[in-house]
Amino acid sequence: MAEPRRILVAGAGAAGFFAAITCAEGDPSAEVTLLELTAHPLAKVKVSGGGRCNATHACFDPLELAKNYPRGSRELIGPFNRFGPTETIAWFKCRGVELKVESDGRMFPVTNDSGTIVACLEGAARKAGVRLLTGMGLSSLEALPGPDGSRFRATLSTGEAFIARSVLLATGGVKAGSGMSLAATLGHKVEPPVPSLFTFHIDDPRLLGLGGVSAPRVSVAAQGTRLREVGPILVTHWGLSGPAVLRLSAWGARELNALGYRFTLAVNWAEPETPGRVRHLLERDRSAHPKRKVSTANPFGLPARLWERLVAAAGIHADATWASISNDALHGIVSQVTSSEFSVSGKSMNKEEFVTCGGVNLSEVNMATMESRLCPGLYFAGEVLDIDGITGGFNFQAAWTTGWQAGQAMAIG
Repeated sequence: MAEPRRILVAGAGAAGFFAAITCAEGDPSAEVTLLELTAHPLAKVKVSGGGRCNATHACFDPLELAKNYPRGSRELIGPFNRFGPTETIAWFKCRGVELKVESDGRMFPVTNDSGTIVACLEGAARKAGVRLLTGMGLSSLEALPGPDGSRFRATLSTGEAFIARSVLLATGGVKAGSGMSLAATLGHKVEPPVPSLFTFHIDDPRLLGLGGVSAPRVSVAAQGTRLREVGPILVTHWGLSGPAVLRLSAWGARELNALGYRFTLAVNWAEPETPGRVRHLLERDRSAHPKRKVSTANPFGLPARLWERLVAAAGIHADATWASISNDALHGIVSQVTSSEFSVSGKSMNKEEFVTCGGVNLSEVNMATMESRLCPGLYFAGEVLDIDGITGGFNFQAAWTTGWQAGQAMAIG
């Protein structure tokens, strides 16, 4: 009796689990082994989305979906046509997990519990016969010569040798981990990983004590660059966060890294209002309510405490009325509302979506199968590739998509 084909998957995160399940379901005769260096497989899935798991995004046009990826947008269009959010929703549904859409397009399990996704993946892996080994990583990988069925000799972190027909590297991209290093030893170019989806450190009296205050529509721009985003913003105890900041950090991951995360951030708190329009609205409020305190006027519906700080930053006393302030003081409010400048002095990783840009160069990967163009039988999935998305479920969708494609290809090959 012929030996079963041995498939080795390194990395038991979203992409690795999905690939292992897909491969084992596609070829039940294959022996699929899934390695996880830590004792906690699917750890990122468990904590994502505040413990709810933002599994995907309700964007069903592959072209539109791909626009949410600062790295990999062009290369992902084909894969999304084969396995996108529609297929992801169906995959989980047929395994007993319903996903729901929230107002901003993010999709979560109806249970609002990431444990539902984790249990589904673990159950599907067991049912498919995937062998999961935790506390065990991949130390080295050698391509074997010759045309026979065994293509790789892998050395596990325990020192054990493992002969495999196909190997998938899905070790993530938070650090320049073993997957990227092993890809490099087999001839692949690896783009240096740098953080993406991070928040900004800002020490400024206008924000002091405002942690938790948010505004629904704000524009943020990194001065000296073309980076600009619009969306909700959140004041934190260390600076600024929220979707607009996270998107800016994603699109500017490499540029902001080159700046050492020190730059000036321009903020328009009244987006899409222009300075001229803001001045007009302020003058109208001043004419209509001359005895109103400027510090409580707030004609833009900003959080009250934030408006008070902006007024104070314009040099206006808390008890001053519209009738008592000069045109220069009015201009100061316009400036604070539409073009506040904040000195960014560093970053913090977003706790829910710790993502990096960088990884295996996509030109060296067949994006229809996720197989290496340089080393037959070697596959990649997830963040070990130079692919990353903005916040909102896009990084998990890339993991499901690339994992599914790799699993399908390994099941056949």
